[in-house]
Amino acid sequence: MSLYVVDVESDGQIPNVYSMVCFGAVKVDREKDITFYGQTAPISDIYDEEALSISGFSREQHLKFEEPRGTMYSFAKWIEETNKSGRPVFISDNLAFDWQWINYYFHLYMGKNPFGWSGRRIGDLYCGLTKNAYDKWKHLRKTKHTHDPVDDAMGNAEVIIHMVDNMGLNLKLL
Repeated sequence: MSLYVVDVESDGQIPNVYSMVCFGAVKVDREKDITFYGQTAPISDIYDEEALSISGFSREQHLKFEEPRGTMYSFAKWIEETNKSGRPVFISDNLAFDWQWINYYFHLYMGKNPFGWSGRRIGDLYCGLTKNAYDKWKHLRKTKHTHDPVDDAMGNAEVIIHMVDNMGLNLKLL
């Protein structure tokens, strides 16, 4: 079972009404050199300018991105090629947000999600380790949070590795 930290940027709050702009994934291992970056053209004419601006792209740029089907097939192939054994595990800073986009796009364009039906939230893992449901963990990132989804996924992967190496999280890094 390989672990993947995923981060999504979108032009709105929910899939189908709005569109995913881009996403990044990092396979969680000590080298942190296995990454994926995907861009997806809009699937809706509706967008929230403020949400889109967080990604750093304009609407005109977003309209020129690859059709989502190709991006999602490439992502699925990358997961298949990099997954060591068993079902890959989706991990995210904000699971409720990132998961909904990836899950929706995989089902819309491929009919299934390689990650299955569940994922893990970094904050919940951290709070479980510290036994404090309100504990903060983002200070453990080494890579600056820039809203480039690969940078953000990288910083979050670093937190997972820190929890394994320094806090006793029982997790095999394959």
